[in-house]
Amino acid sequence: MHAHHVDRRHAFLLALALAFTTACSAGGASESASPSPASNGRASSPAQAVPVTVAHADQRAVPLELRVIGTVEPSSTVSIRAQVTGELTAVTFKEGEDVRAGQLLFSLDPRPLEAALKQAEANLQRDTAQAANADAQAKRVAELTERGIATREQADTAATSVNALNATVAADRAAVENARVQLQYASITSPIAGRTGALMVHPGNLVRANDTTPLVVINQITPVNVSFAVPEAQLPVLQQYLAKSGVRVDAEAPGDGEGPSEGRITFVDNAVDPTTGTIRVKGSFANADRRLWPGQFVNVVMTLTNDPDTIVVPSVAVQVGQNGNYVFVVKDDRSVEMRTVETGRIVGDLTVVTKGLHAGETVVTDGQLRLVPGTHVSIRDAAAAGAGA
Repeated sequence: MHAHHVDRRHAFLLALALAFTTACSAGGASESASPSPASNGRASSPAQAVPVTVAHADQRAVPLELRVIGTVEPSSTVSIRAQVTGELTAVTFKEGEDVRAGQLLFSLDPRPLEAALKQAEANLQRDTAQAANADAQAKRVAELTERGIATREQADTAATSVNALNATVAADRAAVENARVQLQYASITSPIAGRTGALMVHPGNLVRANDTTPLVVINQITPVNVSFAVPEAQLPVLQQYLAKSGVRVDAEAPGDGEGPSEGRITFVDNAVDPTTGTIRVKGSFANADRRLWPGQFVNVVMTLTNDPDTIVVPSVAVQVGQNGNYVFVVKDDRSVEMRTVETGRIVGDLTVVTKGLHAGETVVTDGQLRLVPGTHVSIRDAAAAGAGA
């Protein structure tokens, strides 16, 4: 019995030793398979390279731009009103259509005006005849006065009558001209080329001279103006480039996929608005394609100049740290260097780098969170990385 107990104890100890040996072997294998940390001041090995996407620092001409919101305004607006009172007999256009300068728009009943013209012409003929008769009588009285038959007083009276009738004839001629002008007002034409708005009065209505409600409003939209406000802090820069060669301005309506319309700055207001700290500026656009419409809000971009030889990188490459902005630069051995940079303005998805980079250097645009100085990287395709994400 004692021998049997010894054998069982020996077997238990043997099994325990085998289990301990197996555990140690497994632990050793696991420890040898685990990667050594890349920290502690040592760069990672090429086998542990961090995948990143990269881009090159480019040297190019970058425009200096001001971006604001503007409103489209017609270059000219005319409210059409009647200058004489009368019945509206005809409308010779359709509301909302384009009209040319001098085109007939409205016709008023001309009969009362024609009658007034005829009466003025009759008065002119009557007074002209009377003036001719008075002139003949004055000549006869003058002859009789020279012969001593008529007195000087009679001659003066005859001459005065002639002068009075000649003045009456002149007034009659003016009345005739005025009646002709009034008759012309019965036909209302467009003073500008533009697009008509809603028709306020229809045929059959009585219209009055200089009524407060216009018959129609015409807006000239080719060309068209875009009005916008510029902060007063930008005014000196704007004036500087306006004095040099003018300033190009682009305007684009939100959602318009055809690209911006191009114009030029044509007006800068003569005072800064003290309540808003801005100054009113206008740009003129040919607008031949009618893409800009009065009253529309548009995105306005003023291009003041192009800065040559500017270093730019994608904005996603610029990181913000405690000591300012920085980028990770990929060196020739595929390790990265943390480089402090000074940045300027942002143009689209690019950031201007004023100090810290040279043209052609490679910067990391994605994967920066896994990098420390000295980390080795493997460059992956940006399109494939985006598709995988």
